[in-house]
Amino acid sequence: MDQPTMLAPYRATPEIHVLPGYFPIPTLGIIPSNAFVIEAEEPVLVDTGLAPLQAEFQEALRSVIDPADLRWLWLAHTDQDHLGSLGWLLDENPDLRVVTTFIGVGKMSLYAPLPLERCYWLNPGESLPVGDRELLAIKPPSFDAPETTGLYDPASGALLTADCLGALMSEPAQEAGDIEPKHLEEGLMLWATIDTPWLHQVDAGSFASTIEGLRALEPEVVLSSHLPAAPGMADELFGMLEQVPACEPWVGPGQPVLAEILAGAGG
Repeated sequence: MDQPTMLAPYRATPEIHVLPGYFPIPTLGIIPSNAFVIEAEEPVLVDTGLAPLQAEFQEALRSVIDPADLRWLWLAHTDQDHLGSLGWLLDENPDLRVVTTFIGVGKMSLYAPLPLERCYWLNPGESLPVGDRELLAIKPPSFDAPETTGLYDPASGALLTADCLGALMSEPAQEAGDIEPKHLEEGLMLWATIDTPWLHQVDAGSFASTIEGLRALEPEVVLSSHLPAAPGMADELFGMLEQVPACEPWVGPGQPVLAEILAGAGG
């Protein structure tokens, strides 16, 4: 896969759809880029896909729900791979409220300001009522943006972890359990060292304690922005993540590799 690609939506639970995209990272593989639709009484969309796949994302979303029926748009954080169709959605559904944080709005004000009247500020530890349930906002153990806010849905047992627990992959998969265990562990730990290099600077015991609160929720399925749906795998994935502080830090390719790439492109 050498171009961003959108695949067909699928159900991770009876009430949660995954809208899966993938984008390539040269020499390292591919990384999923998921959005999610929660079929609550007040329907929730989590994130809005990749910018290069706006048309494909919008078609996939319409196959799951009429965008006009959405009540909430939950932004896991405001990095570009989560915001591809944000502007379109705000235009498409004038009643849509954007769930984010003070910092999230501040970051977006630098390039695409959010209308404050369309926002709902929610901090980790607080809950969002969505009619038939309340979604608990959580701070994932690892994150690459300060405004990152995941969620736990007690009605489905789903834990949405934003960029945490993502994994680099060699090919798409329907579920994380379809990936060979060794490759899953290697991909998850590589992604964590790339995306959250600060983990090498923290005390391993202190970091492990941040995971225990999520373990206590006993999630039935983990839904990461950057991993296929992972039913029944929370403890396994948490165990992999706990090892990251002791991993060798990742160092990216330098100028010699860039020179080779440019020489090859020129040839």
